[in-house]
Amino acid sequence: MFRGVSAINLDEKGRMAIPTKYRPELQDCCEGQLVVTIGFDKCLLLFPLPAFEQFEHKLMKLPMLDSRVKQVKRLVIGHAAECEMDSQGRFLLPELLRQFAGLEKRVALVGQGTVFEIWNDEAWNQSRDAWHEGVSLEDLGDLSPELGSLTF
Repeated sequence: MFRGVSAINLDEKGRMAIPTKYRPELQDCCEGQLVVTIGFDKCLLLFPLPAFEQFEHKLMKLPMLDSRVKQVKRLVIGHAAECEMDSQGRFLLPELLRQFAGLEKRVALVGQGTVFEIWNDEAWNQSRDAWHEGVSLEDLGDLSPELGSLTF
């Protein structure tokens, strides 16, 4: 399970290192085989290969004539790049994807359960602050049924 935010520096080649605490799990579940692609916000998604293949399989079952499905396929599958962690836990982020997400030196790796988001550090901080400021008690009445059913 991937959770939490990690601040990471990209090296001059555009490589990033997976935090040490996640490396054993990524070795166990996918032998360091990863897929990085465009996210739904101005970020990238980083999947262990098996998790991406499950998501891709579900996506491919959706009706191809639905314009929103085509858009998601074009973004997620069309920009997917397979990567492999090296012995130091690093992998290369393709330049096209780094440009899309505005990734330069500092990035935020955000755990989302079975997947990571990779954000420009400054964009992550601004988005997080905006989301936090945008939440009020009045908004709680507008929750989707799925979120409304969550309890502690």
